[in-house]
Amino acid sequence: MVTSSHSRPGTPSPAGSTSPPSEPDGPRNTAARSVSRASASVRSVRQRAAIWIRKHGAGPYLLLLPATAVIGALIVWPAIQVGLFSFQNYGLMQISGVLPAQWIGFSNYSQILHDPEFWQSLKTSVYFAVVVVPLTLVAGTLVGLLLVRLGPKMRTFVSVSALLAWATPAVSASVIFVWLVSPDGGVVDWALAKLPSWLGGGAHWAGFSWTNATLPAYTVLTVMLVWTGFPFIAVTVLAGLRTLPTELLEAARVDGAGAWRVFWKVTFPILRPVFLVLALLSTIWDFGMFTQAYIVTGNLGNRDEYNLGLYEYSQAFTQPPHYGLASAAAFVLTVILLIVTVGYVRAAIKQGSLA
Repeated sequence: MVTSSHSRPGTPSPAGSTSPPSEPDGPRNTAARSVSRASASVRSVRQRAAIWIRKHGAGPYLLLLPATAVIGALIVWPAIQVGLFSFQNYGLMQISGVLPAQWIGFSNYSQILHDPEFWQSLKTSVYFAVVVVPLTLVAGTLVGLLLVRLGPKMRTFVSVSALLAWATPAVSASVIFVWLVSPDGGVVDWALAKLPSWLGGGAHWAGFSWTNATLPAYTVLTVMLVWTGFPFIAVTVLAGLRTLPTELLEAARVDGAGAWRVFWKVTFPILRPVFLVLALLSTIWDFGMFTQAYIVTGNLGNRDEYNLGLYEYSQAFTQPPHYGLASAAAFVLTVILLIVTVGYVRAAIKQGSLA
């Protein structure tokens, strides 16, 4: 009997083992293997990236990356443009495209630093911040100390009522205060005129203008910014007070310390980093104030009332506009605030509130 030399699939091989049937290497299997290799490669890349992130501690920085990108788009890039404009002769002709921008180096800075109005505006801004920032901190701290002694319901009511002042838009608050001090029927002049003479009142207050002189105008601005700024200070101080160890406060009271001594010897040293941050933020907000000053002083009506915000605006938007000069003034203001910020950071590091 003659047997075929070709064995059929599945029959025993000469070695006695069976070989599985082979499938043709078609397009579907090739694609599946390609997808499998790509998935393995992606998993390998992810694993290496995860190991690198854990090794270098880059996780927090990656989480901050989206916010940093937004800040860069909204703040850093405009700041770079302002810095470029400060070295150029940039005005209406350059914006319209009639003339190209002309690089003039530090001429804008030289012109600003030799301008008496700039120094007067800087002096006004410094004096205003020196008065308003401490008043806001004191008022907010006193309200915070009051809130911590109230019950839960009354604390919530007072906190929400105070935050309404902080949430009031700057334009709305400015218009309200202008109405209050208006010489034509304003309630402030009416109340001062009704006061007895021994309290400083009298008929001479009737029709008094609060916006046509520097001191009265900035008195109104001081009251307004303290009114709109103290709620934020109060709520922040309240949050800090609620974290204080009660054992320290009770021990100080047992030793016979009064409320004033407890605050200065226990509360303030522990909350000093909080007060430093609040002082820094208040300085930044009040030093560069523009909206409130623009409305209260009457739209650039009196140049003696200029602070740095009004000075920059007058350089940029009065005819003829000088955007290069305004950019240089804005850059000087930025440098001043950076100096204040660096001073805060140095003080915080020295006191151990920053690592």
